[in-house]
Formats: sequence, structure tokens, C-alpha cells
Amino acid sequence: MKRELILSKETILKRVQELAQQISADYQGGEPILVGILNGVVFFFVDLVRNLTIPSKIDFIRATSYGSRMSTSGDIKVTKDVEIPIAGRDVIIVEDIVDTGLTLACIVERFETKNPRSIRICALIDKLERREVAVNVEYCGFPVEEGFLVGYGLDYNEQYRYLPNIYALR
Repeated sequence: MKRELILSKETILKRVQELAQQISADYQGGEPILVGILNGVVFFFVDLVRNLTIPSKIDFIRATSYGSRMSTSGDIKVTKDVEIPIAGRDVIIVEDIVDTGLTLACIVERFETKNPRSIRICALIDKLERREVAVNVEYCGFPVEEGFLVGYGLDYNEQYRYLPNIYALR
């Protein structure tokens, strides 16, 4: 497959710093729990948390819907849940890419049963072409219209995560 550069590592890191500043300002005086959705979010998550200027707690959830395909199966499986109690707390779900919205909608619904004070979504990429379920991405790194993206944690069949830039596979 051919790769086309979409976002350079410099552009990505600048935007991640801006998102961290916005979250830090919005939660000044608080201590949100940031919950990363594994596996693809790891690179973005680390850079985001390192750029926060407020205290925070971190945890992870793992949900799968793609397997080795380029499109979601629509069948969301949670294989690792959060371990930090989120009742009465501000939660920011951190995702690498929002595509159909199915995974995020499932996780938001799951978290709502645990009675957090608030739930917000932070996504590096908000990919608009295949949205099936409305989700509100309060902290959006980059809106992208189309393309299958890899790099900076994004993968195709567990390949390409290591790339420092983000590319579209053609």
C-alpha cells in the first residue's frame, strides 16, 4: 500500500500541546481522570498527559471492533475496563480516532452507569466520513474528512503504529 502524508509529527505535537493547555484551563483546580482507549491512543495519550499543567489520574479501557479489517465490525467488545472508581469524578475519554462513533458511544454509555460528574471526549482525529452515531468530541485535534489513517499509534492490522507522522493508506 502507498502512504500519503497527512500530518507531520511537528504539526501533531503542536496541536497536542494546545489541547493540553485547553484541558488544563478547563479543569483548573480539579483533577480529571483521563481514560485512554487502548491500543492506538498510547502515543497521543502520553504526549497529552505530559503537557497538562494540572494534576490528573490516568487509566485505560480496551475496546475492539476492527480486528484485522479496515472497517469496523460494529461488534464492540470491552476486553479491559477502568480500574479507578469514576463515580462523582470528571472523566475525559481520550481516543486516537473517532470513526463511526460506535466504540465511543458504547464506552460513554458504560461510564454513565458508574455516575461520573462529567464525561468529555478528547480525540486526536475526528474522522467525519463514516460517522454512524453522534458523539460530541469536546477536544478535537484534527477533523479529517476521509482516508484510512496510520502512524502515531494508528494502525492497520497492528502495522504502522511506529511512524511518527500520520499517513493515509492508498
